[in-house]
Amino acid sequence: MTDVLKLEQVTKRFGGLTAVGDVTFTIKEGEIFGLIGPNGAGKTTIFNLITAVYTLTEGKISFYGEQIAEADPYGPGFVNGIKRRFAWKPLKPFQIAEKGITRTFQNIRLFKKLTTFENVLTACHRSANYSLFESILPRRIPIINYVLPWSKTLWREETELRKKTEELLKLMGLWDYRDMVAANLPYGLQRKLEIARALALDPKLLLLDEPAAGMNPEETLALMDLIRRIRDDFGLTVLIIEHHMDLIMGLCDKIFVLNFGKALAEGTPAQVQNNPKVVEAYLGSAEEEAKDGEEAGEGDAADA
Repeated sequence: MTDVLKLEQVTKRFGGLTAVGDVTFTIKEGEIFGLIGPNGAGKTTIFNLITAVYTLTEGKISFYGEQIAEADPYGPGFVNGIKRRFAWKPLKPFQIAEKGITRTFQNIRLFKKLTTFENVLTACHRSANYSLFESILPRRIPIINYVLPWSKTLWREETELRKKTEELLKLMGLWDYRDMVAANLPYGLQRKLEIARALALDPKLLLLDEPAAGMNPEETLALMDLIRRIRDDFGLTVLIIEHHMDLIMGLCDKIFVLNFGKALAEGTPAQVQNNPKVVEAYLGSAEEEAKDGEEAGEGDAADA
């Protein structure tokens, strides 16, 4: 299977704090790959490194064999700052999206004042081939069509984008809410709208940051089926962060576990679920539980 995304010894430091340290993993084409860990483990930081929101401190990231992120080659100091500004050109987030990596966010980031339909249509316009000037021309006025014959092509293209938007909204179960302002959607539907908008960018790799947050068990099960369908219908690879272990264990082909920014475990859901280190990271060690029990007993005795 083809390597889609490869992280090699990826490290990100913020001053003296190491948010992610020496993380290495590879995602194969067509996989649903889970990234889990306790709060503050560095999961979203990895998403931000992949999508060029943050720059690497060390290591490199490759997408289909092409390096898309590298560590800053210049050190501190005024001269190095000048060199960095004019000689080092890391990719920007929009360039990462153009290469085929799109994402959702832990804190939902929609166009709150636009309708559901407009949110997705806006993302679809990345596929449009017309310029800003061409986009403002009226396209159904005969004289315009006569003077500028290519305006007919633009109208057909716009029609295709609207059709694509309609299909995505129907896939996500959002068609009945197409005219509702995004800010007024229930939280779970806002999550689905964010996924629809990410799909509108025609990704090869879809990054989902806690897509089941705020959903009840029934909605979570439906989301699992939806993510599988998206992977199969769109031919995608999926990297997902999630705290719902039922979703992760029932959905992912492979799971990578982080703890305090470091790799803790990697394997199939069954291997990860039965890994003592993972159990300890999530539930605490037997010694800690015994100590907590003793402290609780002492407290009860003191109260008595």
